[in-house]
Amino acid sequence: MYKLDLPVDYKEAAAIERRRLMEEQRKSRIFNSKCRTIGVDLQAIEQQVRDKKEQEDYERKRSEAFAADAVRNDKISQMLEKRQEQDVRALNQALNDFRSLHQQPDGRREFDLYDPDYLKKDKPGRVSDDDPRCGISSIQKFEGEDLNNKARTKFQQEQLREWSTQQANEKEQAKRNQDEADRLYQLKMRELDQRGMELEKAEDDCKRAINMATTDYNNALARERNERERLKKQQEFDDNMTEIANHIFGDTLTENPAVAQSAFGPHRVIPDRWKGMSPQQLEAIRKEQEKQRLEKQRRDQEDKLREIEHARQANANARAGMLLEREMDRKHKDINREMADENRRLGLEQESHKQYLEKEVYTNPPTASYFMQFNTSTR
Repeated sequence: MYKLDLPVDYKEAAAIERRRLMEEQRKSRIFNSKCRTIGVDLQAIEQQVRDKKEQEDYERKRSEAFAADAVRNDKISQMLEKRQEQDVRALNQALNDFRSLHQQPDGRREFDLYDPDYLKKDKPGRVSDDDPRCGISSIQKFEGEDLNNKARTKFQQEQLREWSTQQANEKEQAKRNQDEADRLYQLKMRELDQRGMELEKAEDDCKRAINMATTDYNNALARERNERERLKKQQEFDDNMTEIANHIFGDTLTENPAVAQSAFGPHRVIPDRWKGMSPQQLEAIRKEQEKQRLEKQRRDQEDKLREIEHARQANANARAGMLLEREMDRKHKDINREMADENRRLGLEQESHKQYLEKEVYTNPPTASYFMQFNTSTR
């Protein structure tokens, strides 16, 4: 018999209820995206406090810097205003100085109209006879008047006397210059005539010496040419006699076979000295040709036998290749047939396994209650 009237353990029940309540609170925190974290991130808060203080310090320093810039700009603007006032004052002072120096009343164009000292500064109506102001209608100069007649007459007489004296002196100086020029011209002409005679005599002597030297040189050239022609004729005569003797007593006309032998070996000859081969040499050549003909005939027979053997081997290789190709085709067909049988067998096995899974294994499909059991606990 089971005892069903056991006393209730309130302590345990309280613990169970406390754990259930904590679980519910934990669920509310975990499944609520806004209250998912437990506690407060103290480091983050302290970092935020420090950042806020740094931002406040930065703003305070920035405001102080702006205030300092404003004060400095105000001072600069005051200095610029003072400097501008000084410049304006200096410009006005310079303008007044210029006006006092260069723009006085006596410098105006119309000052002569209201000049109080005009009569004091004005010239008399007539200064001299050549005064340009005294025109026809000036009524300052009349016909027959001459204020400077005596002075002008005296000045003209003195001027005439000086001109006469100057002309006489110039004429006398010109005469002396002409006489000196004529004397120098005569001396120069005499010198040129003497120089011309000396040059003509020297030219004649030079021509005479050149003609004598040319005659001597031509005579020497004629003697040298005659001697050269004589020596050339004598040399040509000696060469002709030597050539005739060489042809008569040389190896070419005497047909010496030794002269045709080359210095590169006894088997080589000099073509322009060769007089033909001896009967022994011709016989040796015929024997060598016959030997070469027999050797060529033997090589031709060997080549023909070799070609026949090559053709036989090629036919045998072709037959063996055809047999090997047929054997490979037969093996490929057997392999393809075995692969087809294996694929059909695998297909049947896969189909039976699929039916087994659908009918035997997957007989209990999941319902909605199966998916509802997830995300119901925090553990």
